[in-house]
Amino acid sequence: MKFYLSSYKIGNEEQKLIDITKNGNKKVAYINNALDFATDLERKNKSDAMDVSDLKRIGFIVDILDLKKYFRNTEGLQEKLNEYDVIWVRGGNTFVLAQAMRLSGFDKIVKKYYKDKKNILYGGYSAGVCILGPTLKGIHLVDDPDQKPYEERYQTIWDGLHILEYAIAPHYKSEHPESKGIDKAIEYMVNNKIPFKALKDGEVIIIE
Repeated sequence: MKFYLSSYKIGNEEQKLIDITKNGNKKVAYINNALDFATDLERKNKSDAMDVSDLKRIGFIVDILDLKKYFRNTEGLQEKLNEYDVIWVRGGNTFVLAQAMRLSGFDKIVKKYYKDKKNILYGGYSAGVCILGPTLKGIHLVDDPDQKPYEERYQTIWDGLHILEYAIAPHYKSEHPESKGIDKAIEYMVNNKIPFKALKDGEVIIIE
């Protein structure tokens, strides 16, 4: 399993993204559930369209995969994900994303992919990469942990997917509206001895 973990959007390593996926089918499952809390649907749809356009521009075939359609249907989601060689998870609210992943069983599927060393690339940015670490504590100073957009109220999920041994702090020292909040998140991680890596917008962590 490979990882392309960006602070914001595709970042500055798009040629590397092309290179590490050149032997795949170029089909991308684009997961946008981190924005399920959004009330401005026009703005949300425009943001998704920009992301999809960026991925298509560098040669990918992109399908939007809504995890809500697979809530309590992990088997169906597993079957669908088998069609893709790339999973791309966008930014938004990490806690909302964690809920969607758990309700659909995506969390179990991707951890199995990692354990089995499946030939698939997990890419994304912001919330989409924050979710991979051991904990979401710290990021709660940036993303609202009480956002619960789905029908039932679920307890806040504080665990990440434990695929990475460190948290990722995106938008560090960047021209992003969440950058000041990330400074506070990093201070929290330092004080609570949470291992982390800070990424400025444009920077990417690549794991092959």
